Amino acid sequence: MKRISFWVGACAVLLLAAPTHSHAQTTTPATKTKAPEDKSKRPSPPATASATVGGTKVMIDYSQPSVKGREIFGALEPYGKVWRTGANEATTFMVSKDVKINGQALPAGTYGLFSIPGKDEWTIIFNKTAKQWGAYEYDEKQDVLRVKVKPTTLSQPVERFTITAANSGKVTMQWATTGVEFMVK
Repeated sequence: MKRISFWVGACAVLLLAAPTHSHAQTTTPATKTKAPEDKSKRPSPPATASATVGGTKVMIDYSQPSVKGREIFGALEPYGKVWRTGANEATTFMVSKDVKINGQALPAGTYGLFSIPGKDEWTIIFNKTAKQWGAYEYDEKQDVLRVKVKPTTLSQPVERFTITAANSGKVTMQWATTGVEFMVK
């Protein structure tokens, strides 16, 4: 009986000495709301190119990777492999009305803009899946249009990948010593 009394007493002392957090058991922890990411602080910040071509709005959202002393096309971005045409999320290409890209029809809408760089020829791809990270889930079956363009060698290197869109319809992409362009009509 003494042994049982001893253990009961010891347990009572431990219970009384233990810190109590009864309120923590009856309330749920506060849900932390993550602040929206400031994409401008990324190593490859976001950028847009826009134009109005014959009453049609053209908008391109992309991210701008930098050369940082690296060899780009044929190395970092291998020839013959699908590229997200920028960094981070896949580049998106939006047109408010039906257009022609280098003479080929593209319906109004928002597309993932991908490319396949090549030494002598690039393929510019307009894909139905606009919202995706990089080209990791790129699906060729979702392509709406592919056009072939010839790359040019730039006289001055461009450190940060840059896309421009002119009201004439010319869309230009430049990075490192390579430039490519296509026409929106």
